[in-house]
Amino acid sequence: MRFTSLVIELIRARPRLVVWIVVLFQAALWLILPVLLYRSPPGDLATVLAYGREYQVGTVLGPPLAFWLGDIAFRAAGNHMFGVYLLAQLCGIATFWTLYLLARAIVGGQQAVLAVLLTMTVTAFSSPGVEFGPLVLARPLWALLLLHSWQIMGQGRRNAWFAWSIEAGLLLLTIPAAIGLLMLVTGFALATERGRRTLTSFDPLFALLVIVVLALPYLIWLMRADTLALPPWPAIADLGDRALHWVGLLGGLLLAISGIVVLVVINSGWFGRNPEDAPIIFRPPVDPLARDFVYFFAIAPALAGSLISGLFGLDRVAGGGIVLLMSGLAAVVATGDLVHLRRQQVLRLVWAAAVIAPAIAVTLTTLLLPWTGGEVATSLPATAIAHFFGDSFERRTNHPLRAVTGDAQLATLISLDAGRPHLLLDAAPERTPWLTLAKFTETGGVVVWRASDTVGTPPAAIAQRFPGLVPEVPRAFEWPVTGRQPLLRIGWAIVRPKTP
Repeated sequence: MRFTSLVIELIRARPRLVVWIVVLFQAALWLILPVLLYRSPPGDLATVLAYGREYQVGTVLGPPLAFWLGDIAFRAAGNHMFGVYLLAQLCGIATFWTLYLLARAIVGGQQAVLAVLLTMTVTAFSSPGVEFGPLVLARPLWALLLLHSWQIMGQGRRNAWFAWSIEAGLLLLTIPAAIGLLMLVTGFALATERGRRTLTSFDPLFALLVIVVLALPYLIWLMRADTLALPPWPAIADLGDRALHWVGLLGGLLLAISGIVVLVVINSGWFGRNPEDAPIIFRPPVDPLARDFVYFFAIAPALAGSLISGLFGLDRVAGGGIVLLMSGLAAVVATGDLVHLRRQQVLRLVWAAAVIAPAIAVTLTTLLLPWTGGEVATSLPATAIAHFFGDSFERRTNHPLRAVTGDAQLATLISLDAGRPHLLLDAAPERTPWLTLAKFTETGGVVVWRASDTVGTPPAAIAQRFPGLVPEVPRAFEWPVTGRQPLLRIGWAIVRPKTP
């Protein structure tokens, strides 16, 4: 008898169980790891929480929904980052489960498991998924939007219009790239016969009404803030450099899906001597419209996002990791109705390595980089820093700390203190419109900076913006992993409130 591993039998018999096992495993991995290793929020997460604390309808960082949800999760967990990390992983679970439902509707439950397993190897869904923000929240919304788009166009289910409209409105409240993504969905519908047929009823009009109602406050803010204008077009002399930048962005996307490419190459029959012995994962024939649907949304968002980012000189691809959501399903659809799983042991090892390697890299970076003299951003003792300056201000002035400014990185960490002081970016006050320099000097607060000496002399730019600033003795903080790094010295000064 031909030997088939237990994993293959589980995929055939219990595909949903396999999906839940692998998805919950990855979520648990990226929930436990930051709680154990990170002493400060990764990436721009502290800034997301500082902006979310203000509950603005819109900011320079984009639509407000992710910032609001981040602050709610942070407060619900007792002002602890665990709530935000948990929210990020819930978004990941919802993304992969929705992707499984979409793939099951197109290629069947067994091959849908393979699509989820391949998508999990995309690097955008590993360590960046810890940094909750607009891009992380947009992933489940985009997955749900694609699922209900297929149900409307491919399966003729008119009852999916209401869910589709809510998801489209929430996506507009999450990322600026939502308008482009919705245009791609509309363009695909207009380009196909069955898609055009779905647009001939009154359902799209009702959906548009729901979208407008959901996104109306943010749209009003956009018009008042005069931020609807496009970035300046590049000069003709700069087009060459922008084209190279676009190629670099495309290369980054290809590198992000390298795990899928490696697994497909290993599973190919090019090097197999006995291909007839490989177990087979079967699916019914794929609808031609479904094939076009998968290929279009696997290629068009990535191509359009990278092109726009390259044209306007953006550092990241517009849309982030969500543009790669359909890459695993596209690989499964392209394979054929019969998927031969060759070299099963090698496939399992490569898949496990692709999923676990980012976690190992984060761990090694956190533990070993300090011994080379480098600084790990997530190793800043955020809790100790926030508590010290919040407590010092209250002891000196008999008032709770209301605002913090100075070094942007340190100020955002202090804004996570239990009192949740306001953040002021003094170098660019227009980015924090809820607080001005004049208001800050009236209500008082703490000004912080990286101390370059034992006296704590403030940088020239800070001294110019805050004349008469009297620096305190710098406060030194120890790193969780000392290594070869000197102590973290923070210079600071108190601006006493002028009002009783």
